[in-house]
Order: sequence, then C-alpha cells, then structure tokens
Amino acid sequence: MRLTTGRTAALALATAATASLLGTASAADATPGSPTDPTATALSWGACAGTGLDPRQECATLKVPLDYRDPGGKRISLAVSRVPSERPGARRGTLLLIPGGPGSPGLDRPTTYGKRLPRSVRDAYDIVSFDPRGLGQSTHAGCDLDPADLSLLASRPWPAPGGDITQNVTTGRRIADTCARNGGELLRSLSTVNEARDIDSIRRALGERKLSAWGVSYGTYVGSVYAQLFPEHTDRWVLDSNDDPDPERVERGWLANYAVGVEDTFPDFAAWASAPDSPVRLADTPDGVRRRVLDLAARLDAKPLPWPGANPPELNGNMLRQSMLSALYSPDNFEGLAELIVDADAGEAPAAAPADPTQDVAAVSLATICNDVEWPTSLSRYARDVAASRKSHPLTVGMPVNVTPCAFWHDAPRDKPVRITDRGPSNVLLVQNTRDVATPYSGALNLRRAFGDRARMVSVDAMGHGAAYAVNNGSACADRRVTDFLLTGARPKHDVLCR
Repeated sequence: MRLTTGRTAALALATAATASLLGTASAADATPGSPTDPTATALSWGACAGTGLDPRQECATLKVPLDYRDPGGKRISLAVSRVPSERPGARRGTLLLIPGGPGSPGLDRPTTYGKRLPRSVRDAYDIVSFDPRGLGQSTHAGCDLDPADLSLLASRPWPAPGGDITQNVTTGRRIADTCARNGGELLRSLSTVNEARDIDSIRRALGERKLSAWGVSYGTYVGSVYAQLFPEHTDRWVLDSNDDPDPERVERGWLANYAVGVEDTFPDFAAWASAPDSPVRLADTPDGVRRRVLDLAARLDAKPLPWPGANPPELNGNMLRQSMLSALYSPDNFEGLAELIVDADAGEAPAAAPADPTQDVAAVSLATICNDVEWPTSLSRYARDVAASRKSHPLTVGMPVNVTPCAFWHDAPRDKPVRITDRGPSNVLLVQNTRDVATPYSGALNLRRAFGDRARMVSVDAMGHGAAYAVNNGSACADRRVTDFLLTGARPKHDVLCR
C-alpha cells in the first residue's frame, strides 16, 4: 500500500488500511468437489467505466449463485475485468490478480497492478481481476451503518485509555445488530470459501482449465483456500505478503498479529526518524523515537486535539496509534508520520481529515471476518487479554486482542475453515518481506509449513507490505524469481532469502 508524503499522509492511511484486515474448511471438511457454479457461461467483454484505465482493459459481468448450495436459486453479479495478452502468439494462459482486504475491489487491477508486471509476463498472460461479491461494481452489500460506526476507531477495537473495553462492547454489539437487521442474505453469503467458489465460476466463464494467480495480502488466503479446494485448476500460483492460515483462528489470528507486526516494523521507522540525515528527525536514538511516540499518545489520551471534519472530530491517542500502524505499511509513509508527530507535539491537528470506508467496504470487511470462523464471546476473556497485551505490546495497547463486532455476530459460519495441507500440486511460490506490519513473517512461515513441498518461499530482508513488483521498495532478486516462475514454472530448489 502506497501513500504520498506530507503531513496528512499518515492519517489518510488510517482509512485505507481497513483493507488489510477487514482480512476456510479442512481438506476433510471441504473437498475439491465443493459446490461451484455449473451454469457459468462465457463472458461478454465491453468497455469499462472509469477514467485512467489501460485503454485495452475490458469489463464483463458474470452471474453466480448467491448460495452455491442452491445453484439454481437467486443469482448475483460479479464484475470481471481483463487486459488481454500484449502478444497473443506468446500467450500461455490467464493470470488472475486476487484482491486483498477483505474489502478491496479488484476491477482496476489489470491496469494498476498490471503496470508493475514486466512486459514478458504481460505477453504471456491475459491479466484478469474482479470486484469480489458485495463490492464495487459487483452486487453491493451494506449494513447501513451510522456514520460514526464507519470510523476505524469504531471498527478497530482500540480500548479506552487505561484499557477499559466497555465502549468496544457497546459499539461491537450495535454494529453486529445493525448488520443483522440491514445486511440481508448477501451479507450472510460473504466468506473466503465463497470467494474461492466465485473464482472457480470465473475460471469456467473464461474457458480455462487452469488459472495462474498473483494474490496479495488477504488475496494470499483466498488463493490458498482455492488451491486447497480446487488444486487441479491451479497452474502457477504466486502468493505475496502471506496470511497465517491457522484454521482455528483465521482472521482472529490476523488481528492479533498486528501486535507482532507493529513491533517487527517500528524499529525501521525509529531508525529512520533518529538518523542524523533524516528530513524529520524525532530523536537522537531509536529508543528516543519510541519514547516520544508513547509519551505523545499518552498525552493525547488525556487531552485530545480538536480536529474538525474528522470522525470522531479529535486527534486522540488511539488515532495517533492507528495512524502509526497504517504508516508502517511502507517506508514511503515515514515522513508523513514524523510530520504528524511533530505537529501534534506542537498542538496542531492535520488540516485534512481521513476519509471513512464506504458502506460496502465496511460491510464486506466485517462480514467476511465474522463469517469465516467462530469468535469467542467471553467479555471477561477479552478484558484479560487486553490487559496482558497492553503490557507486552505497548505500541498497540491491547487493540489486536480486543472484542470486535464478531463476538456479537448473529450468524454462525456456514463453512468450516479450510485447513491448508501439503496434498496437491507443487506449484506455489510464496513471497514475503521479513518485516511486515499486516502479515508478519511468523504467520507467513506458518503458511509455508502448511503447504510443505507444495511451496517454496522467497523471503526479502526488507520492511513493507507487498514484496513482489513493489513500486518504491522492491527487490530485483524477488522480482526475478517470480518472473521466472510465471514464465517457465521453475521454482527455486530451496527457499531463498533476498538481502
């Protein structure tokens, strides 16, 4: 995720980062014969709506079952896009770009992400993506949440100063009740397993026996689930910035991993902000930077700064912490975060307020994480976990283990979480930065172990979310390995560390 520099940059990320979390069935629980769409038809391509797109990008609409257990019942629309191979004589298949999130649209990705791919890959593949069900130009989902509940400080469970979770309980229950009242059957259908089934419907509509894929962030989990449920339809499978596939926790584990991810990546920011040549130097040492951030957050807890136009209209300690977490997605964001800290220390809030997520993004994010796996309901357990995490991970003050709307969700998961296993073709290449705030290296290693010999991993000794074909923080070593794999199918004989 990229961000332009400037004093409002870190705050703007607070909204954009929703897509990184608001992100399954064991092999025995969900087999390759899981229901797909037997009535998928060929796509009729036409012009895409929007501006700034590759002029060759085409769009189509695919009807898929709302409920795959009832393939003849109600249907919804998926918006699909493609940029055809730039050299049809060299074309070898389709490369599906799997969006992140949950809650990230994908329709523009053949243009935006496609530009990152080398010409040789664009020659070899039609580049295809889609808006997942509920999002963008696909059939829309929504909870009709109150504007106050669209704030990341509502959907992200930052506890009150001192660690009290009473307000989180009230907010979580209200959001869950509102989604149950307004979300309808579409909201209940949102899950990673159904996204994998939708992808197989897209494959059939494309007329492809197999797909290749590049999944990023939450897209790595979708890609892993697809590879487990439909292994015979996978060709060359690239998963970048990888989610922990633990079938007992799934998104619960991803939220908890923010505590790890922030501690993994904050030292990179602290080293940058204490370097003698830093454009915004916060302290003489990395420890000094850490102390300054912790002290400022505590002061803003006690006395927030007025922030007209923001949601809520104040810069408080939790908004600072959320902005820090969001900025740690990329070194490109360091200067904006440092400027925010300097300004807040001087008693100034940013002039521009971050935008809130849209209703469809909020609904898809929440519904997917709540529908994928059961969440604990014991409020006393959440309170104990928050208290312990505040001591062990003070930068995130217990948020990653706090109560969410999923504790009060009205519907149980319809599919069991998928257990990723080593049974299937050996055609997976994992790419991963060693310091990643949203998908920590420790979780990516768990996916590597789950796949066994089906996968190889290319690790990059770098900080940031997104390892392959990264815009400003890339690794020629990793890019070369991914390109070679997509063009030839050749994986490294052993896991690789790119320094």
